[in-house]
Amino acid sequence: MQAVCALVTGVNRVLFVVAAVIIFAVVPMLLYEVIARYAFDAPTVWAMEASTLVFGPHFMLAGPYLLHLRGHVAVDIVSEKAPAPARRMLDVFAFLVIAVFAAVFAAVSWPLAINAWSLGETSFSAWNPPIWWLKFVVPFAFVMLCAQALVEAVFALRNDAHAEARP
Repeated sequence: MQAVCALVTGVNRVLFVVAAVIIFAVVPMLLYEVIARYAFDAPTVWAMEASTLVFGPHFMLAGPYLLHLRGHVAVDIVSEKAPAPARRMLDVFAFLVIAVFAAVFAAVSWPLAINAWSLGETSFSAWNPPIWWLKFVVPFAFVMLCAQALVEAVFALRNDAHAEARP
């Protein structure tokens, strides 16, 4: 079980790093657009849309590892005042709710990705790049979020003493 948990967290960590690197592609695209538009009065048809298309995977792929890092916003008014065993059970419950939520979204988004692929979906803009492949990021990211939530529930159940020091 520990090997599976380490594998899921490790894969999500790699995806997190990939997401961090992806954001470095967005900034030059937007900078190029601003310079082309305002310095040369020659706006591009692709820069704004490309940055939006790149930012989507950035956002989706970072989420699962961010859950591991406890980087999401949490309303812990009740759990802060609860004794440790109750707090642990509240954490397990919260992670299971996240896992169910992510599983439902993965199941709902998978047929949409398949449909986009079968239609060869494009953005229908002036640039009109293919976007069907981006639709597969959504179910994949939700599957990884579901897996990470289950891992975090296992850690909470085990009362992992090293939870704060985990990579």
